[in-house]
Amino acid sequence: MEYFPAPLENLVEQFAKLPGIGSKSAQRLAFYVLGLSDAEAAAFAAAIVNAKKEVTCCPVCQNLTAGGGPCPICASPKRDPSVVCVVADPRDVIAIERAREFNGRYHVLHGVISPMNHIGPDDLQIKSLLDRVAQGDIQEVIMATNPDTEGEATAMYIARLLKPFGVRVTRLAYGIPVGGHLEFADDATLMRALEGRREI
Repeated sequence: MEYFPAPLENLVEQFAKLPGIGSKSAQRLAFYVLGLSDAEAAAFAAAIVNAKKEVTCCPVCQNLTAGGGPCPICASPKRDPSVVCVVADPRDVIAIERAREFNGRYHVLHGVISPMNHIGPDDLQIKSLLDRVAQGDIQEVIMATNPDTEGEATAMYIARLLKPFGVRVTRLAYGIPVGGHLEFADDATLMRALEGRREI
């Protein structure tokens, strides 16, 4: 990119490092930022720096929070502390909260076991989950990791670790999506849907 000035080239390269951003999108974002007023650009940069400095992990559930104390979900007296939903990523908390059906608390692993990516159990927030369960207040742990190979392996690994504590360990149900058609479902989805059938 010799036709770009060095500072602009550097800005494009930084945007291109973001997930899902290709070179054309990075160029569009860089030109957008250049079009901002000085005050808007300063506010944008300050928001990045401030978020990086202020956002930390909740000491209870490891979800993202600000200020170093418990997150709003862990601090809420309206949430059921006896049920914990284990998710891989803070974005999964948002997805489950959108359904407005779950009233328990969460535990965020910050990833899944992935030998291909050199991520083992010690790289995740599994020990802090075991510490929470060991305190004896938790009755059910819902494993809500993705139903792919790594998510399944992580769920099974944690379920084995939780067995000695005598807590109920459940897994999110799988099956045909609402509005889906049987003819388009793959074999694994149909198998899981049959296994997870319930009375009506």
